[in-house]
Amino acid sequence: MEPNLPDVVLWSIPAFVLLTVLEMVSYRLHPDEDAAGYDAKDAATSVTMGLGSLGFDLLWKIPVVAIYAAVYELTPLRVPVLWWTVLLMLLAQDFFYYWSHRGHHVIRLLWACHVVHHSSRKFNLTTALRQPWTSLTSWPFYLPLIALGVHPAALAFCSSVNLVYQFGVHTERIDKLPRPFEYVLNTPSHHRVHHASQGGYLDRNFGGILIVWDRLFGSFAGETERPVFGLTKNISTHNPFRVATHEYAAIARDVRAAATWSERAGRVFRGPGWQPAPAAGTAPAAGTASTAGTAPAPAAQPHTAERTG
Repeated sequence: MEPNLPDVVLWSIPAFVLLTVLEMVSYRLHPDEDAAGYDAKDAATSVTMGLGSLGFDLLWKIPVVAIYAAVYELTPLRVPVLWWTVLLMLLAQDFFYYWSHRGHHVIRLLWACHVVHHSSRKFNLTTALRQPWTSLTSWPFYLPLIALGVHPAALAFCSSVNLVYQFGVHTERIDKLPRPFEYVLNTPSHHRVHHASQGGYLDRNFGGILIVWDRLFGSFAGETERPVFGLTKNISTHNPFRVATHEYAAIARDVRAAATWSERAGRVFRGPGWQPAPAAGTAPAAGTASTAGTAPAPAAQPHTAERTG
């Protein structure tokens, strides 16, 4: 029987609107020259991307729910929905979210989806709404939970809780929290690092609710200098369709220009901005480097390749 769990995102929409208005007002009343703040066109793009993602997510859910339902019916395991099992499921979902998020930064095809969220040079609560329209790339990371007997509706609930939590970490108006919170939780300070384009901040702090996964798996960086938000090679557009598709177009251009099948595979499945090793005695190829958030790196280190938005 399908568990009866609330639609957390739907119930949170009034809070999203209220908090965003309060943040805008706070910038009006107490400007911060160092903060990225708000830009009307940028905020409108973020909201448009968020509304568009709601529609596209309904479309992508059809095959995903079918796959999850099939796996759930095939597994003999069942996790009951009790208060303490829900807490365990939230913990497990956050763990797999970490790996999904990390994967979307180090595999270019996945980055083409996720780059949308990093494409703004602002960092405010509307940035949280800047979501991709091609979010069909995350579901495989959560298949182990379904195979272990977690009902698809329970997984959807946990994912919604994670999403709602992360709305609040997209702000510059909250400084560092007391040390115990900073050590365990993903906070605005940690997430500012994640959205920054400086070299030492790139590909760090992938956690959703908890930052302990980053501490455990070596991807943590604390906020020391003021972040510069956006990509290492920013895109100059507020057109939602270009924001949603620009990295896929860059991949297509790079694949067409590739000389070998190995290079074509690298352009799709290696890190953003990956470049093939130049032939002996030749200069490195220019290529159409992706607009990702990472700096150019040797071909053997795709994790730190240049990322373009």
